[in-house]
Amino acid sequence: MLNNITDCEEGEGGPNSQGDGNPKESSPFINSSAASDAEKTQQYDGKNMALFEEEMDTSPMVSSLLSSLANYSNLPTGSKEHEEEENNEEGARPSKKPVKAPQLGTLMGVYLPCIQNIFGVILFLRMTWMVGIGGVLGSFIIVFMCCSTTMLTAISMSAIATNGVVPAGGSYYMISRSLGPEFGGAVGICFYLGTTFAGAMYILGCIEILLIYIIPQAAIFQIEGLEGAEAEAALLNNMRVYGTIVLSLMALVVFVGVKYVNKLALVFLACVILSIVAVYAGVIKTAIDPPVFPVCLLGNRTLLSKGYDVCAKVIEIDNETVTTKLWRSFCDSESLNATCDEYFINNNVTEIQGIPGVTSGILAENLFGNYLEKGVVLEKRGLASDVDPDSPTTSSNRYVLADITSFFTLLVGIYFPSVTGIMAGSNRSGDLRDAQKSIPIGTIAAITTTSTVYMSCVVLFGACIEGVVLRDKFGEGVSGNLVIGTLAWPSPWVIVFGSFFSTCGAGLQSLTGAPRLLQAISRDGIIPFLRVFGHGKENGEPTWALLLTASICEIGIIIASLDSVAPILSMFFLMCYMFVNLACALQTLLRTPNWRPRFKFYHWALSFLGMSLCLSLMFICSWYYAIVAMGIASCIYKYIEFRGAEKEWGDGIRGISLSAARFALMRLEEGPPHTKNWRPQILVLLSVDAEQNVEQPRLLSLTNQLKAGKGLTIVGTAVHGTFLDNYTEAQRADQSLRKLMETEKVKGFSQVVISSNLRDGTSHLIQVGGLGGLKHNTVMVSWPRNWKQPECHQQFRNFIEVVRETTVASLALLVPKNISSYPSNGERFTEGHIDVWWIVHDGGMLMLLPFLLRQHKVWRKCKMRIFTVAQMDDNSIQMKKDLITFLYHLRIVAEVEVVEMLDGDISAYTYEKTLVMEQRSQILKQMHLTKNEKEREIQSITDSSRGSIRRKNPSTARSQHSTEEGTSLAEKPEEESVAVSNLKQVQLIHSKNASTPTSPTSPTSPAVSAGGAATWTDNKGADKGKNLLAANPESGRDFFNMKPEWENLNQTDVRRMHTAMRLNEVIMKKSKEAKLVLLNMPGPPKNRVGNENYMEFLEVLTEGLNRVLLVRGGGREVITIYS
Repeated sequence: MLNNITDCEEGEGGPNSQGDGNPKESSPFINSSAASDAEKTQQYDGKNMALFEEEMDTSPMVSSLLSSLANYSNLPTGSKEHEEEENNEEGARPSKKPVKAPQLGTLMGVYLPCIQNIFGVILFLRMTWMVGIGGVLGSFIIVFMCCSTTMLTAISMSAIATNGVVPAGGSYYMISRSLGPEFGGAVGICFYLGTTFAGAMYILGCIEILLIYIIPQAAIFQIEGLEGAEAEAALLNNMRVYGTIVLSLMALVVFVGVKYVNKLALVFLACVILSIVAVYAGVIKTAIDPPVFPVCLLGNRTLLSKGYDVCAKVIEIDNETVTTKLWRSFCDSESLNATCDEYFINNNVTEIQGIPGVTSGILAENLFGNYLEKGVVLEKRGLASDVDPDSPTTSSNRYVLADITSFFTLLVGIYFPSVTGIMAGSNRSGDLRDAQKSIPIGTIAAITTTSTVYMSCVVLFGACIEGVVLRDKFGEGVSGNLVIGTLAWPSPWVIVFGSFFSTCGAGLQSLTGAPRLLQAISRDGIIPFLRVFGHGKENGEPTWALLLTASICEIGIIIASLDSVAPILSMFFLMCYMFVNLACALQTLLRTPNWRPRFKFYHWALSFLGMSLCLSLMFICSWYYAIVAMGIASCIYKYIEFRGAEKEWGDGIRGISLSAARFALMRLEEGPPHTKNWRPQILVLLSVDAEQNVEQPRLLSLTNQLKAGKGLTIVGTAVHGTFLDNYTEAQRADQSLRKLMETEKVKGFSQVVISSNLRDGTSHLIQVGGLGGLKHNTVMVSWPRNWKQPECHQQFRNFIEVVRETTVASLALLVPKNISSYPSNGERFTEGHIDVWWIVHDGGMLMLLPFLLRQHKVWRKCKMRIFTVAQMDDNSIQMKKDLITFLYHLRIVAEVEVVEMLDGDISAYTYEKTLVMEQRSQILKQMHLTKNEKEREIQSITDSSRGSIRRKNPSTARSQHSTEEGTSLAEKPEEESVAVSNLKQVQLIHSKNASTPTSPTSPTSPAVSAGGAATWTDNKGADKGKNLLAANPESGRDFFNMKPEWENLNQTDVRRMHTAMRLNEVIMKKSKEAKLVLLNMPGPPKNRVGNENYMEFLEVLTEGLNRVLLVRGGGREVITIYS
């Protein structure tokens, strides 16, 4: 059947592949399919490989595989183009300079970049203050927690980075390929925002060093003479103005050329290392010769250095006592008898050394924390102070004050950015000679080095520097010097300029890295609205991404406070590190076959510990920032889930989904679900046409409307043929099912089976659909519309077999009749009723289904009515009371009505209807005979029947003939459309049945259209029957003369026909205008002889109703009154 098997066997990367349409990762392992057939054939010539010629498209030669691996480049997208563009700018050359292979080793490629990114502004501007506020012990705990977090993260990152080739993209690539596009996109954006705010923090640090320690006179908003909130506002405004200027200059440098930033990286790194060496040298010098940095105290309060010239109240000059500048600060005049501040009078002025040295024993005093409220004066421990506790602090502008309220969690948030930057090595993986070796060694070595430096600095600062100086954030008590600079040797300016240049360099690096990260996320295509940021200059420079990065960075500049910006970026980095640990833990626990890292020193417990530390630190730093960061990540996750591009990256989330599904399926196997947990798990049986298009799409609309109960949905169909010959048709059918499910918003699975017999295919779907405990408990199949037509007789036989099989398998069955008239998902009923005719109890399905339907917006405004039938010996009043009570306990709101259906005599019309039904059954049985036998058998049946009627009533026979000739086929009653194989037989049977009267109780009668399909007509058929009886008054009496023939009928069939007609009469009277009628479906006949009769009973039962849902229970209770 297939013309070209080879076309269907091309690999998933081939042009003719019938894949799922999801973009796959580019791989060096599959040869390009662009090569010509001649080249492919030549590839095998002379190599004794003729045995494998048929697989040459999908299975490349090993030599080709190894060649493609050797030439595989893991440079980031755009880097090659960038280098080629630079080559072109140098002038048109006949041959381009070949791109050099990456040559960076562990030291230059990983270790030093990590050192440069980890050491930063916090070390120089806030570390001493943190030690003074938190104490040596508290600060050591903070440093140890943060460094442990980054070390555990580095171990997890090393395992991921060494599990195969990691193209440039760093943490984003690792997380997205390990946890999937949703997590990857969310964490990638968080990492991008963290890097961007890090740039803002470095710029603010740079401005703080410039305006406070280098050129205070450059301030646009003068702070001199201002106090309290005014001085703070002026400082922040200066930070905003200068920060914006510096940000613009840095963005311009990055836009003009990244190569200048990279060339200056070593200079900035040298500044950092030089500054740290100067600090250690200063510590050593304090042991030998402590530097002179006096601090003036009034009582135990630290005085501003700019408020005095000499640390004394008065001095002796030429035997004369002269007041000092300090006196004038606290008193109203220079005279010795001036009115002075009470605290100034009661306490003495003392001068202490700001840096007593490492051997002074000051460590014991700085061991514990001293947290301060905003505006509190910095006081030295252990010094006596005479102060009236009831009097307020006066002249507070003369003292060094705490600028913010400090507490332990604040210190954690401010400090954590100083340990970030561990991803610098993995971000450069495209430039490394051996990334799988260099990344673990370089990163862990860099973290070990920086952690050692941080921990030693905490101890050394506490051992060398006076506590009041440590708590002096801006060095206001030591002549405006940078506090860490006072410790450095040979000069404080080494630290000042070193930290200034290192913060400039770190800011440039952030503005360089963040746009590239955003560009990588944009080019992955997982977040549609970011695609514009994937474009840039011709050489790949991310221009638009740089513009967005600068705009977000400006938000941090406007915040203007280093202490406020630091916790923000701490959140984003901590979230990124948390997911790196989660990715490693999941991969380790799932034991996926592809998880084979070269780095062996990892364990899932370490990854979980690292993840727990990250989560804990997030809420320790700032619980509200943590919630905001998680909210942003969750929004991005859901956005990618609903609107993002489909990606199949072999991620760990898919693996954990499989493991969770397996675990859940095993749990479901433990026993059947409780009645309270029962919900319809529906197998929808659809049929497809010759083009593999679905014939009853409204079945899925109804399924969607029923799925308020959630649960499983399997949409299945059978394709006629064999698996080898018809596999393509089955794939097409599967695509049609999936497309229709997506259109109708049905969440579930599609299943197509190929069978030589469609009946067997449907049976196989019912038997094997689902998996383990997650199997269907309900089957939905459409009513066979044209079952009376000769070409459709097999269709209704298949339908009845489905009814039998669901009964045997204890499955519930839903049969919507006239499915084309059911509402689509877009329609709305503004009023109307859903009527339930509860005749027999088979588990409560009839109660549950309307409740589920009314959860959907299509049926929400419809009211529910429940009818039940009372027999002669039933107490209908008591039945209604009991039913109302039952519904109350079921928590179902519905109107209740009990319909009394009294026993009555079986009408002549019932007998005649049964007679016609049995005659049709006999004719249909002859379908299996030969053509001649079939014609003889049908002729004999119809002739004998017609002769019998003629003998009883000759005038009626003549009337029949004239009526037949004057009436078109489209207007005749349904009994005339008998399944026969030629026109002559049809005419014979029509002439036999034309005198059949239409039931006077039925307002409508089915008719057969010219196309052969059953349609619903008005009262024409009934009127015709009445007219016929009126024209022949004896004919009504003659019906009762036919009793000898009726006595030969099967009395069981007569009773069933009587029941069907009486029920139909009652239902039509009560529910003709209902939007939907739900009705108990009678069971099928035990033997196959009565198949046709069964269909006729159901047809009569539902005659005249527009939308009917026939329901059979599965033999178990599906609804309960208990909680």
